[in-house]
Amino acid sequence: MTVSFIHLSDIHFGQERDDALHFNNDVKAQLIVDAAEVVRALPGGVAHGILVTGDIAQAGKADQYTDAGRWLDQLSEAVGCESFRIQMVPGNHDLDRSLLSKGGSLMLDAIRAGGAAEYEAILSSAADRAVLFARFSDYGKFCEGYDCALDSEGRYATNMLVELAPGRFIRFVRLNSSLLCTGEEDDKNPQLMVGARQFTIPRTKGEEIVALIHHPLNWFKDSGDVAKYLRSRARILISGHEHNPRVHVEEVESETDFMMLAAGATVPTRSNEPYAYTYNVIEFDWDSEKDALAVKIHPRAWNPDFTRFEADENVLGKPEPDFVLGCPNFRAVAPAVTHNQVSAAVPPAAAAHETPTVEIVAEVVENAKEPEVKPELPGYRLLLLRFFRDLTEGERLRILTELDAIPLDSDDLMTQATERHLFDWLVGHGKLKNIQQLVEHYIQFKDGGE
Repeated sequence: MTVSFIHLSDIHFGQERDDALHFNNDVKAQLIVDAAEVVRALPGGVAHGILVTGDIAQAGKADQYTDAGRWLDQLSEAVGCESFRIQMVPGNHDLDRSLLSKGGSLMLDAIRAGGAAEYEAILSSAADRAVLFARFSDYGKFCEGYDCALDSEGRYATNMLVELAPGRFIRFVRLNSSLLCTGEEDDKNPQLMVGARQFTIPRTKGEEIVALIHHPLNWFKDSGDVAKYLRSRARILISGHEHNPRVHVEEVESETDFMMLAAGATVPTRSNEPYAYTYNVIEFDWDSEKDALAVKIHPRAWNPDFTRFEADENVLGKPEPDFVLGCPNFRAVAPAVTHNQVSAAVPPAAAAHETPTVEIVAEVVENAKEPEVKPELPGYRLLLLRFFRDLTEGERLRILTELDAIPLDSDDLMTQATERHLFDWLVGHGKLKNIQQLVEHYIQFKDGGE
């Protein structure tokens, strides 16, 4: 059962100046058309999600995410996936650098002068973390709607699980490589860090990890430790930032492989070279003969002479590079039913309608509370998206107050995490339709309705 994802990176909404606005808008419109055509030719004819490896915005501002949300909705509809089935990580352009305080600058200087111990000391303080995470203010509201919230304690985040075969899953893990960014970092003298609390991803039998990150490994002070863990714990690392598409697979040990896939820029800041605009369509499947993960990449690039996207036959070595990655966590479970056995046991008509299981599940974090919404209700994901992405903070608080989630005389500090907790609390108490009605009211009012 093949699953297909659209992979984007470095879209930079808000960068457009002068006539570049028209060129970039046309490219983004043509990307939607192209992605729909590519996906229709794949098994199943639809995409199962969208992966975005950072730099959605140019300067981390709310209006840039408003434009990004509208475009992602159009792309989702064109490729046949639900609009909330998006996995995203922030890039260095997704933080608002104007929000860096003097105290924040001193913390970043301390980490640069030190290393892992200083980084861990700062992340161990809730007050210090709040200073650094404050720069993701508008990105934070945007990604919360897609249930891709940044972990406020600087750990990895994961909530999408895909079943490829009985007992064989891929899990998307999101890593934030941009917390320490100032705009002055480079890969010649690395100053960024991933941090041990983030890259120590656990092994799970039957699950292979696809890690999403913005910066490639060579940008980190702790790249040696990061590489050791990711090479042994993940099967694939997908990155962005450098605008230089490439793929590399190495054998970690016998029957264990590690792929690094670096993206080009979907809409680069400078696009004066052929094939400057790029994106990928990626297929994941289970290889039953080797009990391994099969990956096929469809690299797409802009042809400026014909002003369209087409297969890029050069950048990744061939038009549609495919790989079979040795997977120790697949082999750690009982043998799964093979494709041949499925074909023999299931009538052809039924087998033709098999669809993969792509689940958005509760975040896996240490000491986490049980999710409020269990089992998940129909319409919950789309409502969550509209509540956080499409409403202002004032509108969200009015809804929470009107539905008695917040006492009128409350003077408690209202954080985004608190808003999410109250949203889930209301849904858990049967108020999903009430929230839905109020969300529609505010959106309609903004769109000029009564």
